[in-house]
Amino acid sequence: MNTTEIRQQAKEYVEQLSPERLLVAVDFLAYLVERESNEATEELLQIPGFQEAFAKAKKNIAAGKVIPVDQLKRKY
Repeated sequence: MNTTEIRQQAKEYVEQLSPERLLVAVDFLAYLVERESNEATEELLQIPGFQEAFAKAKKNIAAGKVIPVDQLKRKY
């Protein structure tokens, strides 16, 4: 079953839920989304030097030291 089919099946189930069960489902989905986000964050934090590089990037953005993507040139 592909992602589109899974989403369609989930929508069909949601349509059948009572309002009370729908609230439970929404809370559970919110929990899953937050957990996935936290796992992704933890994965990034495990990369050596990531936190320092991210802090430097935020400072560069705040200082306007950025180049718009459409102005980047590839070196090939």
